[in-house]
Formats: sequence, C-alpha cells, structure tokens
Amino acid sequence: MNKEKTLEYINSQWDSWFVPSLCDFVRVPNLTPMVDPDYLTNGLVQQSMEQVDGCIQKLGVKGLSKKIYTTEEGLPLICYIVEGSEGVNKNLMLYGHLDKQPYGTGWDEDLSPTNPVIKGDLLYGRGCSDDGYAPFSCMLGVKAAQEQGVKMPRICMVLETEEESGSPNLVPLLKIAMETLGEPDAMFCMDSGAFDYNQLWITSSLRGICIIDMTV
Repeated sequence: MNKEKTLEYINSQWDSWFVPSLCDFVRVPNLTPMVDPDYLTNGLVQQSMEQVDGCIQKLGVKGLSKKIYTTEEGLPLICYIVEGSEGVNKNLMLYGHLDKQPYGTGWDEDLSPTNPVIKGDLLYGRGCSDDGYAPFSCMLGVKAAQEQGVKMPRICMVLETEEESGSPNLVPLLKIAMETLGEPDAMFCMDSGAFDYNQLWITSSLRGICIIDMTV
C-alpha cells in the first residue's frame, strides 16, 4: 500500500464517517452482561450491532458479508467476512468487542459516558477507546486497501459482546463459528494498551492475567 494514498483516503473519511460513527457508538448505553442483568432482553446490544453494521455498510467494502452466532441464551458473536483477492490464500482474523465497562464516577461536569464530547484532539465517552473503534478502524483500513487495488487476504473480523465480563462464552462461540473463521494465519486484536498518543503501539504477544485469592 502507498502510505500517502492511504493517509489521504483515511483523512477523507475521518470527519465525515469515522468520528461520527464512533460518536454514535458512544451514545448506545450497552454495558457488559456482568453489570446489566437485562443485557440479553433490553435490546441495547442489538442496537449497538445495528449501529456498527449501518456504518460499515456505508463504506461499500467489496466482498463483505456478515454472520451472527449465538449461545443458547442468545448472546451474540458477530463475524464480518471480506473475501480475499484471487490468488491469495491467506486468512486473517481481526478482533474487537462491543460491550462497555461500567460508567464509574469522576466524570467532569461537562462530560457524560453516553454523550460524546471532543476536546482538542480527544474524544470523551464510554466505549470510544475500549473497544468501539475496532470495527470502524478495521473496515476503514480494508476499504483503504481496496481503493488502491491492493491484493488482500481473506479477512474475518470477530466482534465479541461480553469481553468486559471476562469472555466466558468466547471459546464456545468461536468453536460454533469455526466454519466461518477457518484457520487464521495471523490474528490482530484491536484491544491492547498504549503509553502515549504520539505513536502506534503494538503488543506482539498474548497478554494474560492471573487472579489469586489470598488470605493473610
């Protein structure tokens, strides 16, 4: 891909598509199942899915399709598939999640978790950095490559809906979706850490957490 052409295309979509899409995602109060007992019945996770899908469809990504897999209780896993270019046999998996952390306290008087506010170069609102940007960033990158006629691998973007609750159903759902996922040659998770805003940060190995209950 040509760096200048890529930047030019991203900039052309930034204020007109990317930022408005992310702001609309912030407005949906879809908290994670662990803190919302009505998560599967109040329609908020479906609202977030519809909002994300509507924005993605506006991009006009070629070869795009979508499949949704659910647990017996109805918890969804969304898979967006972009067919690869002819002659390219690689399979790429992308990951993000749609559920949001509890709002917590400490918001400034002019800020709200569900009312996106831009101050300077920063967007404030629950879910815009963890992890609502994932579907928009991934698909904008795919579209930027397609605009340049770049040969692409097959891409499957997986969007989870209970990551902030510890992902108890992720592995079973991935097994159900195995036919769609295939065997990825590489996987990129958009949900990682960053130490400053001056550069792109990449975690090149798996993260993990070990929780121990200790009585002293």
